[in-house]
Amino acid sequence: MFQNELDFHALIQPETALEARLLDTQAFREGLNWGKPRFGHPEGKVGLHVREVLDNVEHCAANSTTRLQLRLVAIVHDTFKFKEFQMGRRVKHHGLLAREFMEGYLDDPALLDIIALHDEAFYIWRAAHLENRPDAAAHRLGALLETLGENLSLYFDFYKCDTRTGDKLQAPLLWFEQVVLGI
Repeated sequence: MFQNELDFHALIQPETALEARLLDTQAFREGLNWGKPRFGHPEGKVGLHVREVLDNVEHCAANSTTRLQLRLVAIVHDTFKFKEFQMGRRVKHHGLLAREFMEGYLDDPALLDIIALHDEAFYIWRAAHLENRPDAAAHRLGALLETLGENLSLYFDFYKCDTRTGDKLQAPLLWFEQVVLGI
């Protein structure tokens, strides 16, 4: 057990065999226990953020199937932040690391895509609104929408659950909601 390690089963309250199995892996324990308070994540540890997202899932899911899908994405989405930076430089985005890990446990391309791309709407908003790169943003948005296809609604539901936590900026969510409603 890590120093000051969270009680992951009590915190996450796994509901499926897969959720419980993931929480028992070394990588998940390390990932959920990682983090310090910072902008967007005043709660610090990833596991505490996951708990906030799971609480939002309870209010967002339209049905039991969607709820279980959103729970799984929530549990996995930020768990590999601890591996994102090695030797002081970004190796891979934590969403892609999470997807690669989950490919050993999950055979659902839609959920794997959402896990990998869970921050993409924010990056698109940032490119358009903070970096003044509207062409790049439009290109990335087109690629995201093409990848998500009929799973756009599930992605949007997760994006809401994730963004409505901590002290995250809400402008990217409001922008994406307008884009999604405009499609």
